[in-house]
Parts: sequence; C-alpha cells; structure tokens
Amino acid sequence: MESTTRDLSFIERLFHLKEANTTVRREILAGLTTFVSMAYILFVNPQVLGDAGMDKGAVFTATALSAILGSLLMAILANYPIAIAPGLGDNAFFTYSVVLAMGIPWQTAMAGVFISSILFLLLSVVKLREIVINSIPHDLKLAIAAGIGIFIAFVGLKGGGLIVASKSTLVAMGSFTVPTTWLTIFGLIVTGVLMARKVPGSIFIGMVLTTILGLITGLIKLPTHIISTIPSMKPTFGVGIAHLGDISQPQLWAVVLIFLLVAFFDTAGTLIGLAEQAGFMKDNKMPRIGQALMADSISMLGGSVMGTTPTAAYVESSAGIAIGGRTGLTSLVVGVLFALSMFFSPLLTVVTSNVTAPVLIIVGILMAQSMKQIHWEKFEIAMPAFLTIVGMPLTYNISYGIAFGFLAYPLTMIAAGRRKEINPIMYILFFVFIGLIYIINILPS
Repeated sequence: MESTTRDLSFIERLFHLKEANTTVRREILAGLTTFVSMAYILFVNPQVLGDAGMDKGAVFTATALSAILGSLLMAILANYPIAIAPGLGDNAFFTYSVVLAMGIPWQTAMAGVFISSILFLLLSVVKLREIVINSIPHDLKLAIAAGIGIFIAFVGLKGGGLIVASKSTLVAMGSFTVPTTWLTIFGLIVTGVLMARKVPGSIFIGMVLTTILGLITGLIKLPTHIISTIPSMKPTFGVGIAHLGDISQPQLWAVVLIFLLVAFFDTAGTLIGLAEQAGFMKDNKMPRIGQALMADSISMLGGSVMGTTPTAAYVESSAGIAIGGRTGLTSLVVGVLFALSMFFSPLLTVVTSNVTAPVLIIVGILMAQSMKQIHWEKFEIAMPAFLTIVGMPLTYNISYGIAFGFLAYPLTMIAAGRRKEINPIMYILFFVFIGLIYIINILPS
C-alpha cells in the first residue's frame, strides 16, 4: 500500500496530473485508445518500405523502437499526450518518389534520411525550425498536408487493385474479377462505417476484420505462429551511416532537402492542431513546443539509424485527448504498448497490401480535410494551393507538388498586389525550389 502511494506520488511529480485535472486511470485509458488508433503503422510501414526493397522484419522492429523512443521523449521532455511514430507521408515519399520514381537505392536514400535528421536536430536546437515554419503561409501548409493525403490515398487505391495503369487514359478502374480487390473494398467499407460511427481504434479494427476475412476465404495464408522473438534490425541498422559516401550527386542533396522540408511541416502542424483540441494554447502559442520538437527530432535521428523513415507527431493522438488524456503519462502508456507489440511480428505475413490499402485511403481522407481551410476565393492563394495538391498524385512525387506551390505563390501574390505580405524567406525558398526542379528533373543522375 505504501509503495503504491509512493508510485502515485512519483507519477504526480513527473506528470502534474492534478494541475492538468486528470487521473492515472484516465491517462492509461487515453494511452490505450491512442495506441489502438495508430497501431496500424507497425504493419503499414514495413509494407510501404518493403516496396522499396527493405527487410520487413527489420523495419517492423525499427518502427516500434522509434515509436517507443519518440513517445517516451514526448512524455518526459514535453509532458504532452501526443504519440510519435514514423509518418505515412514520409515513408510514401521515400519509397514511391525517391526509390521507385528516381531509381535511387534504398540504402542511399536512407543515408539521405540520416543527413536530413541531423540537420533537423540542429535546426531544432537553434530554433530556426520555428522561424522557417512561421514564414510559410498557412494556406500552403494546409495544401501540403492535403496533397500528401491524396497522394497516400492514390497509393492505397493502386496497391489495393482499385485502380490500375492504362495506356490510353493513364489510370483506369481495376478488375472486380480479382478476389483480392474485394478484400480491399470490404476493408474500406468496414473502416469507413466504423469511422463514421466514431468508434475508437476504427482503423486498427478495420485491419483486423479485413485480415480475418482474408484468412477465412483463403486469400491470405494463415501464419505458422503469432508470437515470436523480436526480428533483427541487422538488415537496416546503420545502413544510412554506412552509405553516407553515396550522397555525392546534386540530385541526392535535393532529396535531403525535401525530406527536411516535409519533416519540417509534418509535426509542427499536427502539434498545434492537437494543442488546440486539448486546450493547451496560450496567447496563440503552444507552451513547451521547443521540447516537443526536440522529442520529434531525436526520435527521427534514432529512427534513421535503426532503419526507418522520419517520425512525426500522430494526429491519432486526438483519440486519446478526446477521452481525457492531458499529460505525458498518456504518451508513456503508448510507448509501453509499442514495446509489448514487438513480439507479434509474425502477423506481418497476414497484413497484405489489400489489408493496408484501406488504411492508406482512410488516412488520405483525413489529411485531405485540411483543404476546407484554404482561402479558395482568392485566386492568388488558390492557384499555388491547387498546384501543390494535384502535383503530388499526378506526378507521383511529393517533392514536385511542394515545388509547384512554392514557385507559384510569390508570382501570384506579386501579381495580386500583395508583395508586402510575402515573407522574405519565401523568396529564398522560391530560388531553392527552382534549383530543386533543375537538379531532380533536368540534371542527369
């Protein structure tokens, strides 16, 4: 009894539960809810990075460890109920834009992630990260989030067999005679219904039900066992560091820059949105944002060493916040649950592309919601925002979408007589992206 009291006293001192008007029970329940809502990344990340040629078992372990690291740092450093794990937008850019579209080996691309992680950490330490983020118009930040969402949904539609390549129309409807396509449709409908009914952990539950249907119908093979030892990270651990010498071409430095920019916007926007939901904002500023960004930066660096793409604050944390999570104890619980989940890697074999495709589509829908806040009635805003959004899926490259928007914005704003509203840093980024387009698209690799 005495030891229990001491434990509770320690938890109170560490997380200030009374000040946040919450309880241990509520924080644990919030952590469980957040974990269930975002647990899909354990299986989706290996699937996406597996398309780039990476070992799925190693990525599974790296995903869990980077999520543990990020969530624990967020709990201890910032005391926020916000979980961190590898981001879907970043892994999609890594696989489909860098490795598959540009033909860069995943080992070299991982070296790019490592370099951008170091730069990211340095920028966070000197607080330059906030300065650059604040210089970018809110509308363009929203457009980037929406564009990545549509791109991710496009990847899901393709991976699930709902759309296929076509010589005459570029894309076409997939064949409904393929049984696995119906598995994707089932998953999309079930997850959509659960989301509409606001069921906690809808995405994870949808994955489980889709997998069960696949096993029953024989479309997915039954695993030989469920619990096993934690997969080795040897195939991916330190690969980025070992291939630092490969980052010698201008094209690869352009990739480093894009990783840096995408990571720049990812967490900051999510943090502010979640802080608004939880009522943390004071005078339009988020307290302890420096510590929160530091937690994200360190976990991103750790993940790049272990063998996964950049981490980000998860919007699914809103599920835990919605049921009362208000302190870092929520994030601590998420980290503990990710640690326990590491023993269930055999389930990777049953989580096929048709199981993860609905997840990508649903997450894409959620990210696309940011479009509603864009000032579409002002053409000088609408044009760069639109080019950013459609540029990503139509070029199958996130970097082109961002470049289109950043190039169009200064031009349309000047034409509209709003030159004084353009932050000087946006002019610098304008020329940076001209160089980026030249390096990626024109300069030979």
